[in-house]
Amino acid sequence: MKPLRWLWIPIVLLVIVLAGGWWLSQRHSPATASQEDPAIAAMLKDPGVIAKGRYLATAGDCGSCHTARAGHAYAGGRMLPTPFGNIPAPNITPDTQTGIGNWNFNDFWRALHDGIGRSGEPLYPAFSYTSFTNVTRDDAIAIFAYLRSLPPVHEANAALELRFPYNVRSTLAAWRAVYFKAGVYQPNASQSASWNRGAYLVQGLGHCNECHAARGAWGGLEARATLSGGQIPEQDWYAPDLSTKTNGGLQGWGRQDIIDVLKKGQSLKSAAVGPMADVVASSTQYLRDDDLQAIADYLLSLPARATPAPMPASFDSQSLIDRGNAVYTERCANCHGKDGAGVPGVYPPLDGNASVVEPTGINATRVVLLGGFPPVTVCNPRPYSMPPYAQQLSDADVAAVVTYIRHAWSNHASAVQERDVATYRHTPID
Repeated sequence: MKPLRWLWIPIVLLVIVLAGGWWLSQRHSPATASQEDPAIAAMLKDPGVIAKGRYLATAGDCGSCHTARAGHAYAGGRMLPTPFGNIPAPNITPDTQTGIGNWNFNDFWRALHDGIGRSGEPLYPAFSYTSFTNVTRDDAIAIFAYLRSLPPVHEANAALELRFPYNVRSTLAAWRAVYFKAGVYQPNASQSASWNRGAYLVQGLGHCNECHAARGAWGGLEARATLSGGQIPEQDWYAPDLSTKTNGGLQGWGRQDIIDVLKKGQSLKSAAVGPMADVVASSTQYLRDDDLQAIADYLLSLPARATPAPMPASFDSQSLIDRGNAVYTERCANCHGKDGAGVPGVYPPLDGNASVVEPTGINATRVVLLGGFPPVTVCNPRPYSMPPYAQQLSDADVAAVVTYIRHAWSNHASAVQERDVATYRHTPID
């Protein structure tokens, strides 16, 4: 009869999770119709605080998630895809019925810093409170002031599209215990003010680690994987490792390369494509020069990475390379050059390009299929784009040319197989 004891373990765990969720909601239950602190209320009307909040909301790229395509700014409605189902971004305009018009600052702070909703419910981490918890209280007040200054939009929030049991919020108690620890960013006294500002932006408002790190089976970020690169769930793009040191994803990049990509969308090393192009277009191009310098200072300090494991020779990639060479000569060489060096400021290089040599081959494959469209920025208002080849090239041709590019010149990345191309060809763009 002893083996029957094991049957109780899942039941006990479920009870613990449900009890933890109930305790969490009770612990954080807000006071109903609470009044705003008079000092904070005055700050929320200060034009200087509101202007600061607008800048910080732009730095955090809040509008991208909280604005549906062709929708009103910050009125929500955009579905955020996850491996567990879709989560709608809520309306955060000051509408009293469908937005945050009845919130006070403490409600907002609890959501941003603790990941707890106004009614005491744990928020799903599609809202990146795992990063936003680093934001200081003063900056949070400024962001809230800006959001309260927006025109109210009456736009009801869509329903969750999560599968069971992920749609049971109380299960988040266990997730939070493993993956979340609240805490405002603490400056490193051994580093410069610029480095600390960069670390604050990257780790906090910029929430860079939410894309540029691998996630586990439950969608949590591993602490040891900070900014070391990862596949963006449900989007089939790879956010590269951000270390510029040996074996880093940006190995060989200098300060100006980082600044140029964030401000212009393109540098001598690479161009922003896919989700990063959207981030540049809506957020980083508007950052002050000193903040861009600070981000570069921080990224340049990231450590070297371990030597990657040898790539397994699971199939004959040489035949792909030979076929890809022919496709490249016909379709690509006129712009990117026979040597893969591109044309500075016009066509990005392919030799050593972080998006080309990232571990999976996803980015190069999707650019060949969908085209390459660097963001339109103030500094680069008419960027050159690459046409899509999904209609001209077969899966075999795409696999061949991407494999060739990832092996040519100084590149030594793994081959891409035809079945992978077939998968990425049918992945939704948004």
